[in-house]
This record gives sequence, structure tokens and C-alpha cells, in this order.
Amino acid sequence: MPAKLPVRHLGPLSVSAIGLGCMNLSHAYLPPPDPAQAERLLLHAIDSGVTFFDTAAIYGFGQNEELLGRTLMHRRGEFTLASKCVLGEVNGQRALDGSPQAIAQVLDHALRRLRVEQIDLYYMHRLDPKVPVEESMGALVRALEAGKIRAIGLSEMSAPTIRRAHAVHPIAAVQTEYSPWTRNPEIAVLDVCAELGIGFVAFSPVGRGLLAGRIGREGVEEGDLRTGMPRFQPPHLARNLDLYDRLRMLADEAGCSSAQLCLAWLLAKGDTIVPIPGTTNIAHLDEDLAAIHLDLSPAILAAVDTLFPPGAASGGRYNAQAQAQVGTETWPGELEEQA
Repeated sequence: MPAKLPVRHLGPLSVSAIGLGCMNLSHAYLPPPDPAQAERLLLHAIDSGVTFFDTAAIYGFGQNEELLGRTLMHRRGEFTLASKCVLGEVNGQRALDGSPQAIAQVLDHALRRLRVEQIDLYYMHRLDPKVPVEESMGALVRALEAGKIRAIGLSEMSAPTIRRAHAVHPIAAVQTEYSPWTRNPEIAVLDVCAELGIGFVAFSPVGRGLLAGRIGREGVEEGDLRTGMPRFQPPHLARNLDLYDRLRMLADEAGCSSAQLCLAWLLAKGDTIVPIPGTTNIAHLDEDLAAIHLDLSPAILAAVDTLFPPGAASGGRYNAQAQAQVGTETWPGELEEQA
């Protein structure tokens, strides 16, 4: 029997308090795992009580959905499945297409790759500025009425956009990067989610690996997605690793790892927040899940807040090209640090 983890709620969905972000099993970070390793990781996650798996059409241009489809769907009744549309492949390149026709087509392809008839939570991965959000939402509502999805989500969108979308149909969850060094949701998104009864999914909760101690001063290898992110480039990387060293000292004081401290900090921010760390390593997954059971003192949690005030991280979280596709609110001066 699978282990049992505490649950949290995203709209009508009940999920493990920590889910699994599946992106780096097929996409973005190097080195990639071989398929057998990725499959073992997924099966270990579900056996360990993870009931929330997050993928997207863009991850490996469909390869990640195919991975989940062949690995997990014989246990379909045991977990909540999330995927995403709008940000995907257009003529072999990463691009946005939020037209109703594209959303319907991408969804049908996702259902086939995932080997399911229904996706539990289907996000607009980004807002396509060429298409009013109400039109994109209309396509998702039709998919819901047709039984192809159970609930609608939004990713990396601003509070005003969330309100507009929610006026068309209730949003179950909003997903945005959130961690001690990326606190943009605290500007407005968390407040609007609380007001409207929307769950919040925190991706990259351990700073894309840096706050977990997975990145050294040599940085990441060429071709890794993070090489294009200012925070992982000099001179920002050295400054951010100094922040990590101070975080690790706090974690040592608390008797946990720095990754666990980040996750426990997020879980303490509200009972509708669900972090989805990603990993290719079973030991790291076990470490992440153990954070659910930590009982950290208010003083330690407050010390994390003090160490990472808004703007503490050096460098923007995206370069200018990627930031142009993100609607999430930014802190004063943040966009000036994209280089």
C-alpha cells in the first residue's frame, strides 16, 4: 500500500501537501535522467504518498506527458494529474498560442500522450497577449463541459488577469514560482487567491536547486535552461550562493536540510499552498517529502523572512525575452536586473 501524506485542497481537488514537479525528468535541467531512472522516480513518488503530479505540453515538447502516460496511468485512480497549454511548440520552437483552436488541439494531444480521457487540473501556462483571457478561458470551459478536464488553473499571471479569468469560470489553482528568494506572489497574487478561494501551487520552491545546495560556484553546464537566467550568471551567482550559505546555517540550526527549510517555510505560509519540487534523485525526493513533518519554530521561519526580504536575490529570475511572457507582478527594480 502507498504511504499516506497530509492533504491540501486546490478548489475541488484534494492533493498531497507536497506534489512533484515533473519538468526536469524530460526538460530544461542537465544532465537529464535516463528513461528508466525517471520511471523509477515517478513510481517511488506515488508509493511514497505523492498524489499530485505536474507536467506540461512544453516539457520536452510532449515527452514529459508521454513519460507520465506510460509510467503512472495503470494507477490512475491514486493521484491528481495536472498539465498545461498555451505555452508550447510552434514549428519546432517555444511559443505562445492561446487561441481557442490551439487550446483544444493541444489538449487532445495531451490526452493521447497521457493515455487518459480526463486531466484533473489543466492550466493556461502563460497568458497569450494576442488573445483576451476570456477567449482562452472559453475554450477551457468547453473542455470542462465535455469532460476532458475537471478543473481550470492559471500559471504566472497577475492578480487582475486572475480576476478576469475567474469571472468567466472559477479557477481552482494558480501556479507561480514561490520560494524564499522569489516572493513575487506576496505582492498581490496570494491575496487574490485567498479572496476568491483559489489554491496556490508553488513551483521551483527550492530556487531551481540553488537553495537546496545543488549548484556550485562553477554554475550549471552549458545547455541547461538556467544558464539563460541572470541569477545563475556572474556576478549574480556568487552573491546568491552567499545567501545560500546563510540559509544552510539556519537549516543546521533547525536540524534539517536547506531544501526542507524552504519547503517547511512555504507550507507554513498557508494551508492552501502546495509546493511542487522537482528532482531526478530518489534520495532528494525522500528528503523533500520529509519536510511535511517538520515542526519549525516561529523564530526560524521569521529568520528566513529576514534573510530573504523582497529583492534579496541578485539578478532577475528570467531574462528579458522570457520575462515578456510572464504576467506575475514584479518588485521595484527587479526588471532592471535581467542582465
